[in-house]
Amino acid sequence: MMRIALFLLTNIAVIFVASISLSLLGVDSYLQQNGSGLNLTSLLIFSAVFGMGGAFISLLLSKKMAAWSARVKIIKSPNSASERWLVDTVAELAQKAGIGMPEVGVFPAQQSNAFATGWNKNSALVAVSEGMLQRFKADELRAVLAHEIGHVANGDMVTLSLIQGVVNTFVIFAARVLGYLIDSFMRRDGGNGLGFGYYIVVFVAQIVFGIAASTIVMWFSRFREYRADAAGAQLADRNGMIQALQRLKAEQGVPNQMPETLVAFGINAGVKEGFAALLRSHPPLDDRIQALTEQRFG
Repeated sequence: MMRIALFLLTNIAVIFVASISLSLLGVDSYLQQNGSGLNLTSLLIFSAVFGMGGAFISLLLSKKMAAWSARVKIIKSPNSASERWLVDTVAELAQKAGIGMPEVGVFPAQQSNAFATGWNKNSALVAVSEGMLQRFKADELRAVLAHEIGHVANGDMVTLSLIQGVVNTFVIFAARVLGYLIDSFMRRDGGNGLGFGYYIVVFVAQIVFGIAASTIVMWFSRFREYRADAAGAQLADRNGMIQALQRLKAEQGVPNQMPETLVAFGINAGVKEGFAALLRSHPPLDDRIQALTEQRFG
């Protein structure tokens, strides 16, 4: 229930901020004043405000939403040797990567996983699952932490949000242009304004365009995993990074216990086949291991 409420509040915030922005820009409608056509400039501004606004509001809220949805326990004062090691290792890797000290946390999941998120390099969160903390060897876990620090140092969260915002803008713009064209063609009365067909086409087109455009976002997400693996090898140890990926491969049968909204930020996203493979956020583990072995993306 709280997760749904948080989702609704986020969308209300996006609409509220976008409405204020549109008013300040003087863009209250993307129809021509006489209602006889689309004002493409106004439509583009409308699409950009909602598309980019939604992506960057999500980015600004990402750390708090991730911590809440994954039930992350932030380590403010280490209570055990493993927590002390975790905090000290993240501090060492962050200093080596030239970024501010991230918050460090542990989330309750037996699946071996970890993620990093945050709106800038000096205000991030790095969290690992209880299962990973318990089962991974020190050099393997250090490599995983270096991988996540690599995401932060590379600015992957910001870049991914920027790409998502551009994609959102395209989807909103293209769906409304297509909706207007089809609605105008179907309406033979020549009347002004928008007919019911417009809203149906926009609804369907946004779903279709959204799925197609998501393949671009996921392609970048897969590419950044190779870069983060290379960062893990550089900041920690190449053999340790390879061994960590091999251990993740050995544990692929364990069900994913991370919220779907965080899967793209984790080090392990499971296996997808067929068309779903185009929408996966991570490359196959075998490909990542091979890239490290051949020292590609390094």
